[in-house]
Amino acid sequence: MTESIEFLERPLWPQIPLAEAMRPTSLNEVLGQEHLLGQGKSLQVAFASRKIHSMILWGPPGVGKTSLARLMAHAFDCHFIPLSAVLAGVKDIRSAVEDAQEVLLHSQKKTILFVDEIHRFNKSQQDALLPFVESGLLTFIGATTENPSFEVNSALLSRSHTYVLKPLIAQHLKALLIRVEGVIGRVIDVEDDALDILVNYADGDARRFLNLLDQGLSGKLPTEHLQIDATYLENMISSQGRRFDKGGEHFYDQISALHKSVRGSNPDASLYWLCRMLDGGTDPLYLGRRLVRMAWEDIGLADPRAIQLCLDACQTFERLGSPEGELALGEAVIYLAIAAKSNAAYVAYNAARSFVSKDRSQEVPLHLRNAPTHLMKNLGYGHAYRYPHDEAHGYSAGESYLPDGMVKPEWYIPTDRGLEIQIKEKMAFLRSLDEVAIKKK
Repeated sequence: MTESIEFLERPLWPQIPLAEAMRPTSLNEVLGQEHLLGQGKSLQVAFASRKIHSMILWGPPGVGKTSLARLMAHAFDCHFIPLSAVLAGVKDIRSAVEDAQEVLLHSQKKTILFVDEIHRFNKSQQDALLPFVESGLLTFIGATTENPSFEVNSALLSRSHTYVLKPLIAQHLKALLIRVEGVIGRVIDVEDDALDILVNYADGDARRFLNLLDQGLSGKLPTEHLQIDATYLENMISSQGRRFDKGGEHFYDQISALHKSVRGSNPDASLYWLCRMLDGGTDPLYLGRRLVRMAWEDIGLADPRAIQLCLDACQTFERLGSPEGELALGEAVIYLAIAAKSNAAYVAYNAARSFVSKDRSQEVPLHLRNAPTHLMKNLGYGHAYRYPHDEAHGYSAGESYLPDGMVKPEWYIPTDRGLEIQIKEKMAFLRSLDEVAIKKK
């Protein structure tokens, strides 16, 4: 039979990691998630009614997804089968199904199949679960740090309720420290600065908080007084990277925040998100490419210097590397934030692409066609073409450059910001010349 857990009793520390020793043994011990576990909230009602249903627990690491699944199995008196999607395959799912059938036959117990990191299962593995979830043999609980709408099959998603878990806040982690003292039966003297380091390093992740605390305590056990100071922690921490997934939901959330901060002309917020992503391990050149995209999309012709500045910043990073080259990216993001904004060219391009993709292939007017041969000239190619350089203002007033009969689309409408103020004025002047020429005709 597949290894299973009926319920958990709290094991003793230090024989096991502190994070495992502190795993909640009752619903009252779960920290945070008040929006789900508060009185009258969805999961609290499910616990109170003892009605289990298939669900997906979506949230960052260390917020209690696995603990909640185990608590449900205990509260609902269910057989509990845990699988890790990183290690398990279809064979393990079949084994779990056989296990669940045997338990149901002999003890009439329902089975909860808990799949950690469900986003790691491919389509066939997820599909293998469906018949047994539909029949009620298995109650499926999946845990994921990724957006389930992207990573979980629609069929499985439609048969499960998704609950979003939130990162823990400083208040929760400080309460966890007090609870640790109660479990190990000793007072831990943590300096205020050291506690701030613990909380900031954890970044909303209880497991990370406990693991660092565990490391800090491991060297202190022989002493009577458990004391942790800031210097001790700083020396122990080699890297304080943030919670960051280079290919997951948090990554794209932070990219979005950076882009929107630049678009919103907020240099401090733009710098914050840039530095958050650099701190999290994002490839600086990837960020440089994103800045170039922002310059074209959100600043455009209102300040064309922004585009060159971003390209220069990327080239500077390639020459200097990290960390010196990151300053160039920082200055570029500040410039983008304070630059005049216009998406007029971006909107015009998208409108033109959309029009062309739906329109028929219209003929090029004869006067715009090139005529390199006598035959082409005899057919009228290039006939009556007007050369703008030979006319007043370098402009052929009243000339048409669109296919015959096509309505002028007016896709590009410059804004009243930055260089586009001058562009708008010039376009208005040229249109006035067109009007005079058309009246003369």
